[in-house]
Amino acid sequence: MTSILNFIKKINQPIFSTAELSTISKKSLSNTTQSLNYLQKQGVVLKIYKGIWAEITDKPLSPYILIPFLFPLRRCYLSFISALHLYGIIEQIPQVITLASTGHTKTIVTKLGTFSLHQITPKFFHGFNWYKNEKGFLIAEPEKALADCLYLAGYKKKQFSYFPELRFPKNFSFKKAKEWVKKIPNQKIQSSAMLKLTNIIKEQIKD
Repeated sequence: MTSILNFIKKINQPIFSTAELSTISKKSLSNTTQSLNYLQKQGVVLKIYKGIWAEITDKPLSPYILIPFLFPLRRCYLSFISALHLYGIIEQIPQVITLASTGHTKTIVTKLGTFSLHQITPKFFHGFNWYKNEKGFLIAEPEKALADCLYLAGYKKKQFSYFPELRFPKNFSFKKAKEWVKKIPNQKIQSSAMLKLTNIIKEQIKD
């Protein structure tokens, strides 16, 4: 068990996968899993999700660090309500972490939080970059995150058509948000999204 702990320290990351530990320790997946299950009973590690673990420390773990581990073979980016919250546009902490992908919509429940992957058309799968320019996870730019919400709202996803109080920073560009909405390939959805965006802009002017 000591040797497995040494390998965990060698990985030097808040979370790690069974496969990763198996590779660097040169132990089989089953032996590695057995060792990790034992360490969990000892209160040394915690199983976050299938094949994903964390060493138990005093430092709180951000659920966002899980994103590359949960979707290693699928490109996705943080968007919708979650991205708007990270940018400070929505104050209320979302109960579910929302991501955009070209793959099928799915929900994953982990020890760090619930992740909801929403499908968008490949033609609209743009407008994202690394969060704070660090290669941890991808996030939509603020204007695209809002446009993504309006895009899904057009498909009768009610949770994306209602926003808590919105607080837009001075550098938020409604012109850019409009440009993103214009890129929605489905004309009906685009019209619906533009109408909702126009109403949001009117509310901001009123305030």
